[in-house]
Amino acid sequence: MKLSSGSLAFCLMVATVVALCDEARTAEAVTCSPLELSPCLEAIRSGAPPSATCCEKLKEQQPCFCEYIKNPVLKPYIDNPNAKKVASACGVPFPQC
Repeated sequence: MKLSSGSLAFCLMVATVVALCDEARTAEAVTCSPLELSPCLEAIRSGAPPSATCCEKLKEQQPCFCEYIKNPVLKPYIDNPNAKKVASACGVPFPQC
């Protein structure tokens, strides 16, 4: 059975859509837990460079940042200027909530 170039393009498009949907589901599956950011606490408090574990956790928890900013207990940590430095050092965009 031969595939025409149109059929091949359609198959590639469907595969891409499926892959993107899987990525979206993965992003939605994040469990927001500020405890996951504990490896970043020292870097946020002191301005020290973040660890690889901190950066990994920041990337995982990024979808939760706006929720954390609304929490009065967490807000001082999120509003800390070092938090933005840590996020920047990890290549994680800081949200505008």
